[in-house]
Order: sequence, then C-alpha cells, then structure tokens
Amino acid sequence: MLNNSKQKNKKPISLEKGLGLIILLFTLSAFSSLAVSSNVPDITSKQLNAEYWQKKLESNEVMAMKSEEISAFNQELFASNPHIVDPLTSPSKLSKAELIEKIKSISRIPSSPRFYANGSQLSKQNFENYTANLNIEEVAAKNTVRFGLVSKRSALRTFPTLDKVFNKAMDLDLDRFQETAVFPGEAVAILHSSKDGNWLLVQNYNYLAWVQQNDIAIGDKEQIEDYLARKDFLMITGSKVLTSYVPNKVAVSELQLDMGVKLPLLSAAEQQDELYGQSTSGSYQVKLPTRNQDGSLSIQTALIGRTQDVNQGYLNYTPQKVIEQGFKFLGERYGWGHDYNGRDCTGFVGEIYKTFGILMPRNSGQQGKGTYGTNFRFDKNATTVTKLNVINKMQIGDLIYIPGHVMMYLGEKEGKPTVIHDVKGLAYWKPNGEFYKGSLNAVSVTPLIKLHLNETTSYVDRIYNIKRLTLNSVEGL
Repeated sequence: MLNNSKQKNKKPISLEKGLGLIILLFTLSAFSSLAVSSNVPDITSKQLNAEYWQKKLESNEVMAMKSEEISAFNQELFASNPHIVDPLTSPSKLSKAELIEKIKSISRIPSSPRFYANGSQLSKQNFENYTANLNIEEVAAKNTVRFGLVSKRSALRTFPTLDKVFNKAMDLDLDRFQETAVFPGEAVAILHSSKDGNWLLVQNYNYLAWVQQNDIAIGDKEQIEDYLARKDFLMITGSKVLTSYVPNKVAVSELQLDMGVKLPLLSAAEQQDELYGQSTSGSYQVKLPTRNQDGSLSIQTALIGRTQDVNQGYLNYTPQKVIEQGFKFLGERYGWGHDYNGRDCTGFVGEIYKTFGILMPRNSGQQGKGTYGTNFRFDKNATTVTKLNVINKMQIGDLIYIPGHVMMYLGEKEGKPTVIHDVKGLAYWKPNGEFYKGSLNAVSVTPLIKLHLNETTSYVDRIYNIKRLTLNSVEGL
C-alpha cells in the first residue's frame, strides 16, 4: 500500500516534464537496444556501417584505375597469369595424356587422413570408389572439348561426389572436397564426364574441378561467345538477388544470383511489354542461360525487379563503392570454398571486385603471389617496423595477404588500421594479459594490428604482400 502522507509532500510533475521524461527513457532504451555485443576488440557499432568509413575519405581520393583501364588489366592478367584463363580458348580436343593430367591435378588422394562427419576414417576402398567415378578408363586417344554456360550456382568439387569429408581436427565447417563455386552466366569448357554420368569436369575462368551436370547447359561455342559479347548487361551488386517469381517456369523463377553475376540485357527490339502474366514496366529483362532436359542450352528471359540491388554495367571503381560493396556481406557466415551458400576470404574479395569488372585468381596464394597490380612484398626477414611503414600508407581496398588468407583495408581510426574480411578464427591478447581464442566465422570488421594466429605470432608477423589493384605491375617497397 502506498504511503499517502509521503505522496502529499511531492510536487506533481508537469505534463511537459512528464512527456520529456518519457521521451528520454524511450531514447535511452532505443540506444541500449542497438548496443552491439561482440567478441571483436576495438570495434564500435558505428564502425559496422559503410557510411562511417566513407565519411572519413578525403574528397579527392581516387582509385588507381579508370573504367577503360580495367579491361586492359584483365587482358594483361589473362596473358600473364596461369591461374586465369578464358575457357572458350580451350583446344577443341585433348590428348589422353593431357586429359588424365588435368583429372589428376584436381582429384588427388590426400596424403593425410580424411574422415566422414560420423568420425569414421575414409578407407582405401572409399577412395577407390571415388577414383573409379573419375572414369579415367574411358579417356580416349583424342577427347572432344565441349562448352557450356552455368545455369545456377553450383559447387566445384575435388571428386565427383557430394560426400563431405574432413581432416583429423573434424572441423565440420571445412569440407575438404569443396573447392569453390560457379555462377549463372559463367562460361565453362567441359573436359570429361564421370562414370555415373552425373558430373562434369569443367574449367571456368579461374578453376578446374567437378560440377553437377544438371547445373551446366551445353551449347555451341559461337552461341556462348555471342551471349558473353553483349555490351549491355545487368550487374548483380547485392550480396544475393532473386529473379522474379514465375508460375510453372522453375528455370527462371526466383533463381539466386550472387554479387558479381553478369547477365545480358535484352535489346529494345527484344523486350516485351508483358511477360509471364505480368507487366515488365517495373523490371529489367535479362537473358538467362537455362538447361533443357537433354542438357542443351536454351537462353530464356528472366525478370529482375528494378528495386533490386543491381546496376546497368559495371560500378564505378571508387573508394566509396569498394567500401559499400564490402559491407553488403557483413555478417554473412563464412563458407569454405563457397560452401554454406556463402563464400570464403578470396570469394569475398573476388565478388566485390567483379562488380567493377576486375577479375582475380581463385586462391589467396595465387592472388598474393601474383605479379599483377602494385605489390609491397615482405620476405621472412622483414621487420615489424618495415611492415608498419607500408601499412600506414595503405589505400582503401588494398588487399593484405598472410598465408591462406586475404583481408581488405577499410581505413584507420585513431591510428589503428581496420580491415573487413571473411574468416573463421579470432585470436588476440586482452588488456588484462589473457589470450583470447574464439571464432568470427563470418564477414567481419576487425582491427589489423591486434589480431593473432597464436600466442606468439600476429597477423602482421605473417603478412607477405600488400596488393593494390593497378593496371601496371609494380614490385617492391
């Protein structure tokens, strides 16, 4: 029961003050609800927004390449880098020795043990079953190379199987048969078929591996060249975009398109006012490769709403756009080799730069050791001071390489360089002297200098290259 005598001694709160108090409490509650709980050190909630980093840019900051130079960059890469190829330039036939060499280059039995998710170790018989499906005995003296377009996102695998296998540590996030992925509209050279007929050995622009046959539409080389040569195209700039729903037309209905996918637009003469029972006034009309029942290529029209995160042509290559594109993946779960419908560290940077028209090799070592761009390399004797001198002069979008990993530079706050990257592990020393070891397992914004690989080795200790994407190759400090 209230003590009425005490209540009488208090002055009533005015309506205005009461409303002000309510607003204040609501505001404090709102800010509290937006507080970020995180195991990442030295990163505030404000730094988890692209706008924070974009506002720190100097107005005169520009990227090293103009749009017309990006084509020259890619041409130089195709000419000089063995890990980037045009699949349509593959020879029409491969000899028996050439094809077997390619099969064995990807489908090798590992030297260390592998395990299934239930903990059982793969036996010699297990690997014999996988190698039998490589269909090597059917390799002819001369083997015809076919060509195709990817009709939907699909995994590229070490062996022609969806079986997941893991190393001794049994980290179930790292399927050791998972290599990378291919995406709708990409061209592939088809080199071989598995024994069970369900898989194709394909070469896309930066990888050779096995893909499920049902995700590849086989066509004439000339037809594919014409498809890829279309000058007017739609670039997917969101992390994931869906085509519009179409009743009873699965091939073009709600198909996932990841950042970096490039689809030709229909010409004015080809466009229709109505399609699939709806007006097209609010949609882009794109040419989508689809697979007929016999495996052949059919180009159909798909609709993508104009409010989707897309762009007509490549994005302008600016620091603001590099930051914006990177943050579109923030929080996406890490996916080794594009597993989990996501991507890993090189997939992350690769998809970002594809929106500007820039291509790169698939693996971090191939990127970091590649001579393209401007490279600030460090040998094993390089001191921390030497590295910090370069780190302090980095530009937005510079790529930082340590063995097996790549990060993208965002900027600095109070002298602390900050990166955005897609990575599993997280380790650092706490101010109280305790060593923290946990997980990121997602696209994350983190400090650079503070990160460790273990108690005695920091990320900075292992940096061997900082790469700036420029037209001409430049080596050295």
